[in-house]
Amino acid sequence: MDTCYRNYSRTTCFLYSQDHQVIIYRLTGREPLVFLPAPFSNEPPTGKAHLKQCEQMTLTRRQKRMCRREPGLAETLRESVRLSLLECRYQFRNERWNCSLDGRGSLLKRGFKETAFLLAVSSAALSHALAKACSSGRMERCTCDDSPGIQHREAWQWGVCGDNLKYSTKFLKKFLGQKRVSKDLRAQIDSHNINVGIRAVKSGLKTTCKCHGVSGSCAVRTCWKQLSPFHDTGRLLKFRYDTAVRVLSVTNEATGETELAGPRRHGQSHRSTDLVFLEDSPSFCRPSRYSPGTAGRSCAKDTSCQSLCCGRGYNTAMHLTTLSCHCQVRWCCHVECQTCVREEEVYTCKNT
Repeated sequence: MDTCYRNYSRTTCFLYSQDHQVIIYRLTGREPLVFLPAPFSNEPPTGKAHLKQCEQMTLTRRQKRMCRREPGLAETLRESVRLSLLECRYQFRNERWNCSLDGRGSLLKRGFKETAFLLAVSSAALSHALAKACSSGRMERCTCDDSPGIQHREAWQWGVCGDNLKYSTKFLKKFLGQKRVSKDLRAQIDSHNINVGIRAVKSGLKTTCKCHGVSGSCAVRTCWKQLSPFHDTGRLLKFRYDTAVRVLSVTNEATGETELAGPRRHGQSHRSTDLVFLEDSPSFCRPSRYSPGTAGRSCAKDTSCQSLCCGRGYNTAMHLTTLSCHCQVRWCCHVECQTCVREEEVYTCKNT
């Protein structure tokens, strides 16, 4: 069974596999978000515990001040780390680069497609987590979504407390300290990809309504703003990764400003929703400064082994697994199951 981290086992998280079975992932809260490369504390944010959590993160002075002023922010940052890591690993579970934390520091210094995805999924996770934290009451300086004509105190009468994406987007840009204009090519690309992540979350904001009335009539209708599950955002960003645009720096003759440009499609080089990158990615087949390679990775014989194993072939082994079977409902009220043993073939990529 795969795990998120080889050496950590305190917190258990869940992720759906390709066949919709639940995979258990063990996390400690120390997994780094792109913008937060330092460990997190496992101490719950009670009392002044959030102050300790803020100090343990590698943040700028301004970010630490913002963290200390908002007791719910440290826990929200931890939640965004969990979201971004699990979703990244899920979306790349069948690819050579599987969002491994090994080599991430070197990866983030380059201009690969994978770097673009990491920036986008991290900003999306933080935007999503902040909006959810506002609507759930875990942040003191924000509350429900600002619905037209509805005051905060009336939010629950309006329906439910909507996800406050407006506040989270504003807060996120302030927290990351994004500048509007930068002459540095890499800064422009990073800022663009961060905004792609934020836009992906915005695209999943829907108005959900519920009817009330006699016999199901819609005499009264309550509505609220609700974000799509983060898995939907991750799927969209994976599509953006697959269709990412390679760009370079050009000078606008009219303004003299440095701009990003790529192959022209439909009259424009790239869209605001496109992930962009500077250089081709390595193969990720062999261990390098960017990844541990694919040796020993599990693969599907008919679909992913050929690509994942980079032509080196794969090993076949028989594993015995136990599962519940022949389950029956007993009166009243529990389910009794037998334990069955099943033999399965497992395929792993060869080293050479």
